[in-house]
Amino acid sequence: MVPAVRRGIVCVLFCAALAAALPAAAAPPMKEQPRIPFAQRYYKLQHGGLVRAANSAITCRKSAANDWAAEIPCLSARGGKGDAANHRYDMFYTDVDDDPNTFNSSRAELVLPKNAQVTYARLYWGGNLRVGEQKPPKDNGRVLVAEPGGSYKDVLADSVIGHRTANGADAFQATADVTELVRNSGPGMYTVAQVNVAMGRSAVGAWGGWTLVVAYAKKDAPLRHLSLWDGFETLAEGRRSFRVETGRMRVPMGGSGRLGMITYDGDRDIAGDSVAFEPHPRRTVPLTDSANAPDGALNSTITDFGEARIRREPDHRNTLGYDSDVIDLSPALRRGASDTAVRIGAARDYLWLGALFVEADARARD
Repeated sequence: MVPAVRRGIVCVLFCAALAAALPAAAAPPMKEQPRIPFAQRYYKLQHGGLVRAANSAITCRKSAANDWAAEIPCLSARGGKGDAANHRYDMFYTDVDDDPNTFNSSRAELVLPKNAQVTYARLYWGGNLRVGEQKPPKDNGRVLVAEPGGSYKDVLADSVIGHRTANGADAFQATADVTELVRNSGPGMYTVAQVNVAMGRSAVGAWGGWTLVVAYAKKDAPLRHLSLWDGFETLAEGRRSFRVETGRMRVPMGGSGRLGMITYDGDRDIAGDSVAFEPHPRRTVPLTDSANAPDGALNSTITDFGEARIRREPDHRNTLGYDSDVIDLSPALRRGASDTAVRIGAARDYLWLGALFVEADARARD
């Protein structure tokens, strides 16, 4: 991370008052690949848990630019009414800050238990670069982040960036370790700006957003497996199912847990998306809740156990192409778990998969 004090026109230069004394560091060129196999990014067996903050970076305009959208006006679509999807609307950036030099920004609250100690934090961001406009990929590896009560800082990707053109979309995901920032700043509202997403309307639609995943330790919390996996995979024609082996994870009978997912371009008007957990070899348990149906699990929501529990600005129920959900794993852990895996399916929709995280009991509770 490179500190930044207010952005310049393209959010690479600092303001004129400090430019001479503290010039902005140029973002190092980061290698890109069209496919990044999922791999374990973080694992810890500790008394604690995993939490996340997330929000989308783009939404529909107040007035839609097509006749179909008149059936579900933009404001109703944002509120979650009907099967509104991003390709039906003229899409525009969300921008909640008071800085005229940012073209998009959104906030979400990171909630940590009292006396919790942050042990790891990673930020993911991504979206579609091609809609009514074409965004240059050179900006994929940089965003601005403001901690609670703080000012923006440049955050640069520290890993290979996933970047693939398919089905009319130009999709990417980048990620960075932000442990020090979150450890020093603690809970509260985090703002992420300048996610490199394109606005406009196309047959594919505009989409994008960010998720901050945080592992914490807490002495009186249950002993848990905390695991984070990431990559960049695409579900499209010829590949409609994807399985991530999440490793040996001994969970007792009757254990509880949570599965978190970051996916892109899940549409509400296209059925057939599914999520399942494999607690043991050859045993698959479908996962579902009130916000994620068995045949429409990836449907533009940011929810926990089916409810919108994160405080966000803006707080749109339909994020129009960005999913950052946490689903209850307890039904899949009733008989315990050993060699685990997550399976995601897409019968008709195109999906871009970014990250998975699992929190699961490692010891039977009294």
